[in-house]
Amino acid sequence: MSVHPAGRVSGGTVDFDERPMLVFWETTRACALACRHCRASATLEAMPGELTHDEGLALVDQVAAFGRPYPILVLTGGDCLLRPDLFEIVAHATSLGIPTALSPSVTPSLTPAAIERIAASGVKAVSISLDGASAATHEGVRGIPGHFPKTVQAIRDLVAAGLTVQVNTTVMRPTVEELADVAQIMVETGAHIWEVFFLVHVGRGVSEDELTPAENDEVCHFLYDASHYGFIVRTVEAPFFRRVVVERREGGPVSEGPLYTRLAARLIEVAGGPASRPSAHTASTRDGKGIVFVSHDGEVYPAGFLPLPLGSVRDRGLAEIYRDDSQLRDIRAARFFGRCGVCRYADLCGGSRARAYAYSGDVLAEDPACVYKI
Repeated sequence: MSVHPAGRVSGGTVDFDERPMLVFWETTRACALACRHCRASATLEAMPGELTHDEGLALVDQVAAFGRPYPILVLTGGDCLLRPDLFEIVAHATSLGIPTALSPSVTPSLTPAAIERIAASGVKAVSISLDGASAATHEGVRGIPGHFPKTVQAIRDLVAAGLTVQVNTTVMRPTVEELADVAQIMVETGAHIWEVFFLVHVGRGVSEDELTPAENDEVCHFLYDASHYGFIVRTVEAPFFRRVVVERREGGPVSEGPLYTRLAARLIEVAGGPASRPSAHTASTRDGKGIVFVSHDGEVYPAGFLPLPLGSVRDRGLAEIYRDDSQLRDIRAARFFGRCGVCRYADLCGGSRARAYAYSGDVLAEDPACVYKI
């Protein structure tokens, strides 16, 4: 963490102009779930136009073309386990030294045998979605009766298999009051990373489920508290969490909002006092800066929640698209408008580009979900 001469706070010196930290590949849109906030609007069957086996292997080669240190390749979906050649793709990536992670759905495909195969494949990490601490809440989001206990058991089984396990939770009106209890499930299961998604209304996401900017800020203060319990906390589409982390680390004030007060009290009630030093993710990535997304059909986007097409890996190399696209260059240079354009945290945070685009149609507009004022 550093401060530029202009007074802006920076997240470090990694050159995200050259390579992303994370490449997400939507290997398929096939999935047995129909989650209410799904970005992909997944279907039961694979969609026409998915990258073929040979095209998938070629995409892995394109990730390697960024050079070392290689980006992390995250194979997602839909449900990546429904792609028949998934483990051949994993084998190719790991043979090249590309760190690889999977994001499967908790369905009958995630069997004990599948978990054993994942653990033996060279995959470094697996992410599982848990959107509540009760069956009513989680299953209300996921749309499958009996899904909550299966999800918690899957987390336990993946941890027991020796994998680094990330739990993904979407913050929205129906789930927010259970965040402290989800944190306790993190503690109980031994999960390693809690990645908290702040809703952007694309796909099946709906705007009435979004929190207010003040509530978003309160949740960020709570997440900083939660990062003291032995697992890493990071956010998706809420880069303003990093501002809260900086302010709290510098002794800044704690939120006094009612939502934060309830969540903080509940965290102490269920998990006891803080157990470790804070572990909150503050790398200065954002949609298009350190992150790039490849859809099932090879189209490239700045991120999964930002439907701004940049070109296809069928036509151009992924490294060329990422490095040369003028819109991504503007995003990485923090050439923003409104509050984001003059904010001292423009580089460290930069606002959610996906939310700015969803609300205004301009990828460089200010993020309306942030409460911070200059």
